[in-house]
Amino acid sequence: MNFYSSFIKRMFDFLTSLIGIIIISPLLLILIVLLSIYNDGKPFFYQERTGIKGQIFTIIKFKTMNDKKDKDGNLLPDEKRLTPVGNFCRKFSLDELPQLFNILKGDMSLIGPRPLLPKYVPRYNKEQIKRLDVIPGITGWAQVNGRNAISWEEKFKYDVYYVKNQSFALDAKIFVHTIINVLNKKDINTEDGSAMPEFMGTEENST
Repeated sequence: MNFYSSFIKRMFDFLTSLIGIIIISPLLLILIVLLSIYNDGKPFFYQERTGIKGQIFTIIKFKTMNDKKDKDGNLLPDEKRLTPVGNFCRKFSLDELPQLFNILKGDMSLIGPRPLLPKYVPRYNKEQIKRLDVIPGITGWAQVNGRNAISWEEKFKYDVYYVKNQSFALDAKIFVHTIINVLNKKDINTEDGSAMPEFMGTEENST
């Protein structure tokens, strides 16, 4: 990592997340209470993700779907488990807010490739795995260039481009475009990644 990413960016991430948590704490408390009511006392969604250099950490998001099951004990389809409060959170990406605590801990950054499931790591090719050379972020270059509307291969190309061109100017550009996308409610993700098919790997000669 260069001086910008290892020191300046880390200080900015820490201060921004700390101030952000303090400022939006009333909103966080309201959402925790409402989601607890709709999700049987479980307002948060936890999942293991892969961070920088393949380190595993637990990501935290607001839980937008309940755990209701059918008579056979299987979870109901996503659309039937999405709660009204959860749907509101998704529309404005409020489900991502708890990740400010991941940033505070140093697991994540505001800007960087999205952290994905550990099982994907062995499936990356030699170029795609470079996305693990930086701290993952809440939003990134791939997210403002299509998010779930583009293929995994395209996403990873954007991620690797970010790794190779990381700078304050690029981070600022991503941040501005993210705000615009959120206000326009563009390219909303689901909490479990079901909006994208599972990544199964890429042929070396296709990148």
